[in-house]
Amino acid sequence: MGIYSFEGRRPVMGEGTYIFPGATVIGKVHLGKNVWVGPGAVIRGDYGEVEIGAYTAVEENCVIHARPGEKTVVGEHVTLGHGCIIHTGRVDDWAVVGMGAIISDFARVGKWAAVGEGAVVKNRTDIPDESIAVGIPAKVVGKVDEEYMKMWTDYKWNYNSFCDRYRKNLREES
Repeated sequence: MGIYSFEGRRPVMGEGTYIFPGATVIGKVHLGKNVWVGPGAVIRGDYGEVEIGAYTAVEENCVIHARPGEKTVVGEHVTLGHGCIIHTGRVDDWAVVGMGAIISDFARVGKWAAVGEGAVVKNRTDIPDESIAVGIPAKVVGKVDEEYMKMWTDYKWNYNSFCDRYRKNLREES
């Protein structure tokens, strides 16, 4: 796996965190307890800083970065879907960022908010707690309900189980 310090900036991994061998973590990155980082994900704290909370899933090919001297913050129990980009943004606890979505500079995705696949949350946009946002640019189209929260809580624990399951059962085939 590609875990690198850069100019004295060192990644910190929480207990139980799993980083897939094909993922890259560089510089001032703090990963909380039981964070799962999938294949091809790139988390760069080379001149900015990245903080990812406990029990978050960073799925395949995500890119997480921050501007110089700035910080990208991803909360606890967050799902970052395949191929999404988070750049100097904030994603609060329990949020879901859909596949291929972009969270741009200084944007915020609230607690339990959901950003749809391919959506673009533009610079300095705020997606309120428990809102559903879709489109380019992302616009709020609804509210997250209890059924959605229950369904996604189950999905999130499934991804979280990958930390131990991948560590114990992943084997390269020749």
